[in-house]
Amino acid sequence: MGNSLKAIVAFVPFNKCQKYLLEDLEEMPVDKMVDLSGRQLRRLPVYICSFRELVKLYLSDNNLNHLPPDLEQLQNLQILALDFNNFKALPQVVCTLKQLCILYLGNNKLCSLPLELRLLQNLKTLWIESNCLEYLPEVVCELSLLRTLHAGSNALRTLPHQLQCLQELRTIWLSGNLLSEFPPVLLNMPFLEVIDVDRNSIRFFPSLAHLPGLKLVIYDHNPCRNAPKVAKGVRRVGRWSEETPEPRKRSGAVIDITLDEKPLLPPAMKAEPE
Repeated sequence: MGNSLKAIVAFVPFNKCQKYLLEDLEEMPVDKMVDLSGRQLRRLPVYICSFRELVKLYLSDNNLNHLPPDLEQLQNLQILALDFNNFKALPQVVCTLKQLCILYLGNNKLCSLPLELRLLQNLKTLWIESNCLEYLPEVVCELSLLRTLHAGSNALRTLPHQLQCLQELRTIWLSGNLLSEFPPVLLNMPFLEVIDVDRNSIRFFPSLAHLPGLKLVIYDHNPCRNAPKVAKGVRRVGRWSEETPEPRKRSGAVIDITLDEKPLLPPAMKAEPE
């Protein structure tokens, strides 16, 4: 089906038209996964919510801005992808899916997250990149099992001190925000393995050598005049990393050394829970 035809049919609310977009998906898939990505959907057909044993539901790259309350029936759902849609607020019904392990909310229009998100106590991975967040919602700090947080490409200027309560957190991606200093709370999180603060406005990096779990720090594309000090074996990606020396002062001037190495980016493929 051509994309132009899909776009036209998507405006027609009749069930027959919606099933045309879904290509006659009428029965519960054997693999307990439904992928409706890129179908030009403007609403989720309610009958999908009757697949009560569903484990994975991908709704990426559609035109959704709300979800039916019937979604609450999917209490076995572990992965929900809502990225690349038109959500201005996270539908409350998502917070009733207490078995969720991975939630993709990137590339929407979210300015906040509801307090009810704290109910998702099995959540291990949260993608909220490329939204309109000016601050990291404190409710994220109540997700006690969270291991991976993707919050890049927002408008974050700082991080809440409560973030250090997430003792299971191992990876945090903060690329493309408005951080003017390295977030102090990260200095109190010895369990972190990957820190990405690429493409911010950080001018000085404190030492990270005291973080025993750290394996990788990405700090490229910042107006910094020093590289973060790290323990032996920790990889740095950015100016004056292990491949080149830090700049030396000569007659009061600082000599810039620029690396051509591109920073590592978060994986493009969606991961499944371990």
